[in-house]
Amino acid sequence: MVRGTIALALLASSAAAAAAPVTVRVVDVNGKPVRDAVVTLRPASGAQRPSPGGNFTVSQEDLEFHPFVLVVPVGASVAFPNKDSTRHHVYSFSPAKKFELKLFAKDQSRRVTFDRAGIVPLGCNIHDAMTAFIVVSDSAWSAKTGPNGTVQFASAPGGAARVQVWHPYLRARSNIVEQSLPAAQRNMSVSVALRPAPMAMSHGY
Repeated sequence: MVRGTIALALLASSAAAAAAPVTVRVVDVNGKPVRDAVVTLRPASGAQRPSPGGNFTVSQEDLEFHPFVLVVPVGASVAFPNKDSTRHHVYSFSPAKKFELKLFAKDQSRRVTFDRAGIVPLGCNIHDAMTAFIVVSDSAWSAKTGPNGTVQFASAPGGAARVQVWHPYLRARSNIVEQSLPAAQRNMSVSVALRPAPMAMSHGY
């Protein structure tokens, strides 16, 4: 009976370790929090794909895309409603998803399914200053930082992992930096250098 109790306790301890949260904070070279950075956790073991599909939205309003950065899983369907009084022509030339939504007017919407992981920059063929990004992730642990520069993965598996940080203005190859997360570490701060945002596309940066 004692052995059974010990075994159950060990199993419970193992399950708790597997579900331990991981917190990642992204800051710039001055220590200020960076929002709209996409953090992806890739465990050395226990890798898991996200639940496929889901419905998401990138709206056009006040001649801007909202949100500026959207994270979706592979297979997600994204609606593009037009809330402006002018027409829009949304497109992307990304290898992850090439598409073109030709002119559509206010209160009209179009929908696109994103079936391959990668970064999908968005543009409008009518309004050159409009830009946004859809990050299509093949990891169950991928999220965007908010104003505090932090994301938390509540049910990340235990053990070592790689942490990837992407941002559209990040000074690095493919706009990505990567760090190792040791097995015993559950909190990490990643410092990144950002390029100045184009004036017409500052989004507050």
